[in-house]
Amino acid sequence: MSSKKDRPRRARKPMPPGREALPRRADAVAARRAARPQVALAEPTAGRAIVTASWGGTAALAVTACAAAAAPHPFETPALIVALVLFFAGIVAFFWAYAIAVGRSRLDAVGLPGVFGLSGSAPTSVRVRLLGSVAAQLAVAVATASIRLYSSLSFGLLAVMWGLGLTGLWGARYGAFPPRPPETERRRRPR
Repeated sequence: MSSKKDRPRRARKPMPPGREALPRRADAVAARRAARPQVALAEPTAGRAIVTASWGGTAALAVTACAAAAAPHPFETPALIVALVLFFAGIVAFFWAYAIAVGRSRLDAVGLPGVFGLSGSAPTSVRVRLLGSVAAQLAVAVATASIRLYSSLSFGLLAVMWGLGLTGLWGARYGAFPPRPPETERRRRPR
């Protein structure tokens, strides 16, 4: 019995005419990336107060949630209050960031990954600090909520909105986006 390795390969069918002239997909993607306008990123010190506020909220959540996980009776209410304050303040920051991004979108090609994920719009040091704050908030919230299930520590998961809102605020205010391309007139379809 012969194995697959012993069998000769079948010849491939020839490519249809004209198909060989089409650019490969990787070449097309590389050409589009090269055609993008380069933008100068903001200085890493820009928006320092936003980064500091994000880490301040992370510290407040960590201190109160860990204290409430260790001694629930005296610290459960302060942890709940901190979590809810961070949640509602995060919602305000999120919508503030969205409003700024909408205003900037008239002149710049603003995208949501660039605003709320800082993808390509922020220096690496700022992106690491802000998204690190979000990750730390999430880790603290999940860890403390899993220690005491079905308690008010579960509200700590809502506090992650603080970090997300401030990340979006930094991206909307200081993020670098290419200029919006000029609009072309749309053709109308004949009826």
